[in-house]
Amino acid sequence: MSVPRTAAITRRTAETDITLELNLDGSGKYEVDCPIGFLGHLLHSFCKHGLFDLTGRLKGDLEVDQHHLVEDTGIVLGQLFAQALGDCAGIFRCGSCLYPMDETLCRAAVDFGGRAYLVCQPELSNIPLVSIGAGGQASSFQTDTFVDFWQAFVGGAKCNLHLDILRGRSDHHKMEGLFKAAARAIRDAITLDSRRLGTIPSTKGVIV
Repeated sequence: MSVPRTAAITRRTAETDITLELNLDGSGKYEVDCPIGFLGHLLHSFCKHGLFDLTGRLKGDLEVDQHHLVEDTGIVLGQLFAQALGDCAGIFRCGSCLYPMDETLCRAAVDFGGRAYLVCQPELSNIPLVSIGAGGQASSFQTDTFVDFWQAFVGGAKCNLHLDILRGRSDHHKMEGLFKAAARAIRDAITLDSRRLGTIPSTKGVIV
């Protein structure tokens, strides 16, 4: 019987208060209380396409700006993957995905090899996305925090991650497509390989 690949982390600082639980082998369930609408949308898409279950809550000093909460969410999500994967025994380790989203074509490639490195070229305009909520109030997402999220993620997960926009126009499509591409690439990388029989996927004999 396989051991559940789950993790739970609470991170509290003077800037943020984050509690998240992750199941790598879930069904795509997303139940997170997130005060930034578009970040919630991205995380929901990530879970749906990676078949990860994510629950919890995110709080931060949004009166300052969105950077602290977005970055710290990336840190915690990366740490959850590292914790749930443990020594990475038996996984494929690498994965990649080309993901089309209307006019946008996204590429993601990941290696859970124990070293944190990010190459992220989302080709964003850095103009905040603005939306109108059900109550008629305007809200926005600071697109310049997108790279900060993934930089924090790779630091926590100790993985190599390359995210590229091959073509596209809409910032919404670029960011959402890259989250979906990353989810599919990560899903492939962390899938258990029946031919490895629980061995470490490295010639070093350990993922460091």
